[in-house]
Amino acid sequence: MTIVFAVANQKGGVGKTTTSVNLAASLGLMNREVLLIDLDPQGNATMGSGMEKKELPHSIYDVLIGEKSAEESLVKAEAAGYDVLGANSDLIGAEIELLDLDRREYRLKDALLGFGGKYDFIVLDCPPALGVLTLNGLVASDSVIIPMQCEYYALEGLTALLDTIDRISSSLNPKLKVEGLLRTMYDPRNSLSRDVSLHLIDHFGDAVYRTIVPKNVRLAEAPSYGVPVHFYDKYSRGSKAYLALAGEVLNRHPEAANKGGENGD
Repeated sequence: MTIVFAVANQKGGVGKTTTSVNLAASLGLMNREVLLIDLDPQGNATMGSGMEKKELPHSIYDVLIGEKSAEESLVKAEAAGYDVLGANSDLIGAEIELLDLDRREYRLKDALLGFGGKYDFIVLDCPPALGVLTLNGLVASDSVIIPMQCEYYALEGLTALLDTIDRISSSLNPKLKVEGLLRTMYDPRNSLSRDVSLHLIDHFGDAVYRTIVPKNVRLAEAPSYGVPVHFYDKYSRGSKAYLALAGEVLNRHPEAANKGGENGD
């Protein structure tokens, strides 16, 4: 059984791509088969996985418009330990082209059917907007991981995203739910960060991951080397945080943990 996560938040700069790349790598290090799909035209998850976005033979754009299958378009990110369906600026055109295609909200979901049960986890890095690309990601997913900074405006954005998830689950994807809220770029010296963190726990309870991703220079530097943080500095606080997050994910999905155990993990 493949578990599909959308990593989403319409607010930019909250750590979506950092979370997508490093969670995928962490799950890969735990002997799970992982596919990372970059749905952002900026292609940052593609670059952060060691791929040159401008040199991709095929991209998620080709998949969404039906020119190539998902299987034909993926690339093995050898340095990162998972497979990638990459993105580049071609994806900008998909926002417009998808509007005229049949089943426009289901294009990604339909494309992923070709993989069967090949992967334990598929991680979707969604763009910072609630447009047709993010809609495709949410419709194709089992649940949503929401990275967010512990600041006032993040709470306002969270409300809008939760409303969107509710609307999609009531119309296009009944199984869609919130997988978890991940506190990112956390600075314990900031009183507002602490207050917002407590508010999240009070309101969402167990939906808030115990793992907190700190502000960490190594996390910020790793993408420029084209690798997840584990392969840049495995002893950094950022690396340890994302390994802890992967552990929480596996604990919440014993079916995936059991499959890994059968494979010798």
